[in-house]
Amino acid sequence: MPHINIKFFPVTLQQDTEQQLITDLTEAVTTAFGCSADVVSVAFEPIEEQRWQAQVYQPEIIERRHLLRKLPNY
Repeated sequence: MPHINIKFFPVTLQQDTEQQLITDLTEAVTTAFGCSADVVSVAFEPIEEQRWQAQVYQPEIIERRHLLRKLPNY
């Protein structure tokens, strides 16, 4: 606890960019939740653009809108 899962259209991240993102996310989460960095997990889940609506938008954005704290503008 907590677990972060980032879904995105497939893109190649440079290793240093990916590591910086993980570091920044972990720092933000540990600050907000007052937890240790060693309990934070981070996943990157590429989703093909043609599957986004069915796999992400409908089930996670539309159907779970009540959980969102920031809505997309699309």
